Amino acid sequence: MADYHYVYKDVEGASTQWDDIQRKLGNLPPKPPPFKPPPFMPAEDEDSKPKDQKWIDSKTEEELEGLEDDLDDDKFLEEYRKKRLAEMREAAKLVKFGSVIPISSPDFIREVSQAPSDVWVVVILYKEGFAECELLMRCLEELARRYPATKFVKIISTDCIPNYPDCNLPTVLVYNNSAVKATYVGLHSFGRKCTPEGVALVLCQSDPVLNDGHNGSDSSRKPVLAGVRRKFIERVVAEHEDHDDGSSSD
Repeated sequence: MADYHYVYKDVEGASTQWDDIQRKLGNLPPKPPPFKPPPFMPAEDEDSKPKDQKWIDSKTEEELEGLEDDLDDDKFLEEYRKKRLAEMREAAKLVKFGSVIPISSPDFIREVSQAPSDVWVVVILYKEGFAECELLMRCLEELARRYPATKFVKIISTDCIPNYPDCNLPTVLVYNNSAVKATYVGLHSFGRKCTPEGVALVLCQSDPVLNDGHNGSDSSRKPVLAGVRRKFIERVVAEHEDHDDGSSSD
């Protein structure tokens, strides 16, 4: 016959007089505090929130569009709603690309040759395991983040051009309006020290290749070069300050 054992438990937090004496003598650990559930907090009613600029800022684009007829009595908030909506839509236009997009041979015509005429496309031919390709790729990834209205793509060299010599890697092709505008063969094309700023200056020598989306309809290379030079100077100053800090710490 099976032997059944029963364990009886008292109310949680309860203690016997004997246990209390043993705890005073240090023979038992302190009694844990009784469990207390957190106080009940009703969910905040959306309609009870104050309607101000912070409230507008917390809304998504879709939610702001839905408020079109709800703020007629508050001219300030309605104007601020329209302003935020315009900012969101403008920001969405800017973030077209923002990274170096991997493509294959079948994608080339669609992604590069057939790109819109107002979009400049920078193509890097590369291979994995080549240090010079990796260095230039890091520079292009940085430029892709800075200039999201310019399209950057990467493709394995022999996938793009069969039997393309490895000694020509990395190679950069610049396309616009279905035509090749510039070709740069080898890392030396971008100077002795390959940096994002140096690569940007080379790319913009003759055309406004880089576009951060903030120049509107201005298609000249002057504002682009001005921005590139500013970034270049900021980098040089930062490196100089870091060098001074290192020297002073010695």
